[in-house]
Amino acid sequence: MASQIQTARLPVRSDFLMSSRVEFERVRRVGLSLPDVQATTKYDGSPILKLGGCFMAGLATHRSAEPDTLVVRCEFEKRELLLEDLPGTYYVTDHYRGYPIVLVRLPRLDQEALRDLLCVSWRLTAIKARKSRSTPCKP
Repeated sequence: MASQIQTARLPVRSDFLMSSRVEFERVRRVGLSLPDVQATTKYDGSPILKLGGCFMAGLATHRSAEPDTLVVRCEFEKRELLLEDLPGTYYVTDHYRGYPIVLVRLPRLDQEALRDLLCVSWRLTAIKARKSRSTPCKP
């Protein structure tokens, strides 16, 4: 009986499909240069990076996010500093506010800043992955 249950796939925003995948390619390259990072996809087919089975970064597909937006694991305090210092690059919507992440306008992020951001996300994700080996990872 359980095998008869099917999960519905949520539609991916159409504005996400083309340019965002191109933008994510540079994220993928930088992310895969870090130890043990895996490039995979979410349930909706959107690309993400994982470490130890836990979400590290991915394209934002929620309708509240702008096109070409990266979702990256980030401490709440660091997020507030980023939002204050560079509001043209970093932002958060109500949908994401309760999670330790920041939204990033990928076209405005240079390669060095992208690497720094992913290194911080890597460190936070590694901590979460170690803590949650017995339970599934969530943002």
